[in-house]
Amino acid sequence: MPTIAVTDASFEDDVLKSDKPVLVDFWADWCGPCKMIAPALEEISEELGEKVTIAKMDIMENTGVPGQIGVQSIPLMVLFKNGEAVAQKLGAAPKSQLKGWLESEL
Repeated sequence: MPTIAVTDASFEDDVLKSDKPVLVDFWADWCGPCKMIAPALEEISEELGEKVTIAKMDIMENTGVPGQIGVQSIPLMVLFKNGEAVAQKLGAAPKSQLKGWLESEL
């Protein structure tokens, strides 16, 4: 399952009301580390798509949600379960580390 794009307008339905966990990657087009982890997140989404939805939110186009939850640095990945933020990981990491972290939190 490919990653999905979420916006301020779709965040509640796509993330908070989701029936399965959602990992939101807060990113921006100018962010080099964000671009580095994007292919890994796509692969993880394909591998773990039954267990988790991986969503991407461009913080330049969507300022409401990142502001509400206090995003100050990117890339920031926040795992939401049952409408609540339960874990977060800041910064780029190799795919194996990202996947291992995510699996440990699911």
